[in-house]
Amino acid sequence: MLKIEAILGENDVMAISEALKKIGIGGLTVGKLRGRGKNPPPEVHASKGSAIYQPQFSQKYVIELIIAESKEDEVINIIKENGQVGKIFVSPVLRAVDIKTGDEGEGVI
Repeated sequence: MLKIEAILGENDVMAISEALKKIGIGGLTVGKLRGRGKNPPPEVHASKGSAIYQPQFSQKYVIELIIAESKEDEVINIIKENGQVGKIFVSPVLRAVDIKTGDEGEGVI
């Protein structure tokens, strides 16, 4: 099993979610957060346009999902095709446990 985490600079969450549904991936976690990448966020005009403010952090969106290793390339391609800007991180998942049933392994995803 793998954990895919995509941090997106634009709100492409719905397009990615819909494309993932088409390949049978229904479960994912989505969040909105603030962060900083290599490029600074755009300047903001404050005080009725008389002052310019450079924020330290900008809005980001994160999608997290646990998948079978066999779907890794397909999921990454979907995120790349439907996302405009961001990063994708892939890490191994050693164990998955369903709290309610106690089931373990790939069957719980």
